[in-house]
Amino acid sequence: MASDALLHAKEWSLHDPNPATAAYVKALITKAENGGDQAAASLQELQCLFPTKKRIGFGTAGLRSSMSPGPLGMNDLVVIQTAQGLASYLLHCRQQSNDTNPITAVVGYDHRAHSAFSLSSKQFAMYTKLVFESKGITCTLLDGYVATPILAFAVCNIAASVGIMVTASHNPKQDDGYKVYWKDGCQIRPPVDAEIASAIIEKENLVPWVDYGEQLRMFEKANGGGDCYGLSDPEQTRLIEDAYYQAIRDSGLVVGIDGTSDSQSPSFAYTAMHGVGLPYAKRSFSTFGLPPFLPVPSQQHPDANFTTVPFPNPEEKGALDEAMAFAKEHGCDIVLANDPDADRLGVAEFNKVNGKWTVFTGDQIGSLLGHWLWETIGKNSEQPIAMCASTVSSKILSAMGQTEGFLFEETLTGFKWIGSRALSLQNEGYRVLLGYEEAIGFSCGGIIPDKDGISALGVIATMAHSFYTKGKTLTSHLQEIYLLYGEFCSDNGYFRCDDPAIVKKIMEQMRNGGKYFDRVGTYEVDSVRDLGSPGYDSQAADKKPTLPTSSSSPMIAFRFKNGCVAQFRASGTEPKFKYYIELRGQPGENREEVSKRLDTMVKVILEELLHPSENGLITPSSGQACHLNRMSQHPSRSLNGASGNGLHWTLTENGSE
Repeated sequence: MASDALLHAKEWSLHDPNPATAAYVKALITKAENGGDQAAASLQELQCLFPTKKRIGFGTAGLRSSMSPGPLGMNDLVVIQTAQGLASYLLHCRQQSNDTNPITAVVGYDHRAHSAFSLSSKQFAMYTKLVFESKGITCTLLDGYVATPILAFAVCNIAASVGIMVTASHNPKQDDGYKVYWKDGCQIRPPVDAEIASAIIEKENLVPWVDYGEQLRMFEKANGGGDCYGLSDPEQTRLIEDAYYQAIRDSGLVVGIDGTSDSQSPSFAYTAMHGVGLPYAKRSFSTFGLPPFLPVPSQQHPDANFTTVPFPNPEEKGALDEAMAFAKEHGCDIVLANDPDADRLGVAEFNKVNGKWTVFTGDQIGSLLGHWLWETIGKNSEQPIAMCASTVSSKILSAMGQTEGFLFEETLTGFKWIGSRALSLQNEGYRVLLGYEEAIGFSCGGIIPDKDGISALGVIATMAHSFYTKGKTLTSHLQEIYLLYGEFCSDNGYFRCDDPAIVKKIMEQMRNGGKYFDRVGTYEVDSVRDLGSPGYDSQAADKKPTLPTSSSSPMIAFRFKNGCVAQFRASGTEPKFKYYIELRGQPGENREEVSKRLDTMVKVILEELLHPSENGLITPSSGQACHLNRMSQHPSRSLNGASGNGLHWTLTENGSE
């Protein structure tokens, strides 16, 4: 109701420490109450900014939304409320456990900013430090823009109780986020995430405990401005970064490169996608003993406007165009791309014979990394080896593990599940060489239990050097891997679905009243796994799946007798119903034949299981299924980034970032 929005807006503006956003809301209130031409529009905007009993969801490891006033946006008051809830939760946990050790936190931030509203990742990070220290929690604020992998590493390096990275990763420029890591260096997961979410909305945590705005102004005045007003710790930051690169050296990932002539060595172009990655990528190359790369000048420095690439995700169609044009102009063989917070890695390779680029999918990069890490480290290891991937990623690591003798395990989607399983396997005595997800996230060598585009960058570049000295390329070596383990062709995509009730209906149709289909069209089903509640897996002796189940974010997988696996789930952050369909060919089988069989099968599976027309499934562009990526030599890309606005689609516990 209009009156509710006005009351909520007035209360909000009283507590908001940001003069710009508070003034914006007050101006809307005045226009709405005074009548006139702008009254209706102002009231409508207030109702959008301050909907009744709604606020930004604390979902996939934290918050993500547009930088804007009100409880749905990323702004100073929302961050203060979140930090107060988190601090309260940490104090409660210590009280319950009778732990006498001090609670500590570490906070990092990227370059995102909204100048008109005077909002920024840096300001959110400073407020977080002020909140923690108001409750006696020691908080290290890392100095300057940092990559997300550095923050994740810092949590364990300094034995922090919690870590916060203020970033929206690869989202568009208007967004920011607040990513929370637990004391093990992994993203928070159930039940911790839900417990923190409950603490945030406790009444006493929604009102600022102190005047943080005044505190920040005092620090600014006392320190004459300057970066973070003296709140950050440059020396501790330097020590953490030194320790991170030392961990890379100690991990066994650095295997050295052959002394080769310039004509044999590959040359690299690197893009930071207007993010923070450049200095970290340079040091990664140095750590791995690699010659310098050529940075793409137009994208090398942090730019909150993301001037040349509105969707700064290396997966996006067209996102690498500028980097590839620069690379071609300067004779570079390979483009390496980090997303803005440098936790993801994109790779493209130029074929100088046919003049075409191969933009590798996440599954293809994962295949290259898995085989390389096994060959260079795994097969000579005294410890048993394990690798992990999300369940919607390619099954090629499973085939590789069966052939070579290492353990492969799949997890739920989202790196919090990959990282937490990797930590468990380490505790069981395994050396976990790789964890990856098809959304170009890779964790190599156990440096951190989270995706890390910095170390993966060095591994891929070292690999490329080795192949090029043998007269091969990344593309040709990938084909050799397929010859060894079989072709793995996949078709991943989505339908748009704005009504969650339709998703529930489709899932129930696939369950067929508990009598899961044994045939889809002419294709025989070998087994079915349902990760909804209570869960079902026909392969298990007790019919219970080993992966966690969830009523709010179910996933159903059909495994066919011809080697195809089809998986379905709703997005955790967007109004999309996603599918992941992969067909494995036999070793030596022609890829084109496998791909042709997959094309035919996909049409049947989508029609028979989803009934797109009947259920009104659409995409914004064509009304047909939108392919996220096609695992072929020249994969196409389409939108796969999270809007994070929290307005239309509920963030769920198993949602991938």
